[in-house]
Amino acid sequence: MKRKLKQVTVLSGKGGTGKTSLVGAFASLEAEKVMADCDVDASNLHLLLDPEVREEHDFKAFQTAEIDPSRCRNCGLCTSKCRFDAIKDCEVDALHCEGCGVCKLVCPHNAVRMVDKSSGKAFVSSTRHGMLSHARLKPGEEASGKLVTVVRENARRVAEEHGVGLIILDGSPGIGCPVIASIGGADLALVVAEPTVSGVHDMKRVLDVTDHFKVKALVCVNKSDINPGKTTEIREYCGDRGVGFAGMVPYSRSFTEAMIERKTIVEYGDGELVKSVERIWDEVKRNLGG
Repeated sequence: MKRKLKQVTVLSGKGGTGKTSLVGAFASLEAEKVMADCDVDASNLHLLLDPEVREEHDFKAFQTAEIDPSRCRNCGLCTSKCRFDAIKDCEVDALHCEGCGVCKLVCPHNAVRMVDKSSGKAFVSSTRHGMLSHARLKPGEEASGKLVTVVRENARRVAEEHGVGLIILDGSPGIGCPVIASIGGADLALVVAEPTVSGVHDMKRVLDVTDHFKVKALVCVNKSDINPGKTTEIREYCGDRGVGFAGMVPYSRSFTEAMIERKTIVEYGDGELVKSVERIWDEVKRNLGG
């Protein structure tokens, strides 16, 4: 019988909480899984996993205007109607063009056409810890939520092709569109919090999002010993809210040292840190039901 594909998304209210380092550690601990880096605006899971690209696809989310000089009569109507100042001397500045299509609509000579614009790349790669779906959004481009969806679809396809029953997703920080795209349909969200005033605030906002989309959530605290009082506050808040507490990871430079060597913390071999990560992953698997 075909196994149900389960998905766990690791989230954080801000960048720099150690979310990607934990995902890399989970990848080292779990034998059968596919990974997906959904932080397409600033992806970095590949820095730990050293992937070898197997598939590469253009990501086209928007269109941009293009003027045919053989048809253009230099009437200037497109220039005057473009509210983004993207057309000058009957030439389109692709960096300013928002793809709204007004220029095409008003051109009396049918000289303007809308063409697909490449906004980034989506990849499927092999790593020493299994298959990885990831992407790269071009600087200044939008539609990162759409690209996250592509990354997730690729991860699901690869998981089904390889008969793998688990996808571990490295989600985007914050609460915006990429985060929503990262957790839709997930079986579990692991929220990585920091024991600071802003960390507690950010954690609460992410939990509001998981509640809204009815995704079960767990919380873990990274750098838990830098402010024991706030760590206790997070644990008590989770208890009051009915959110599971997955565990704590103490502050250590070993995470940075491992990253410099392009290793996960499990491969780097800091025993106490590895134990704390193992406890969190065990709790995640218990809540996933396997």
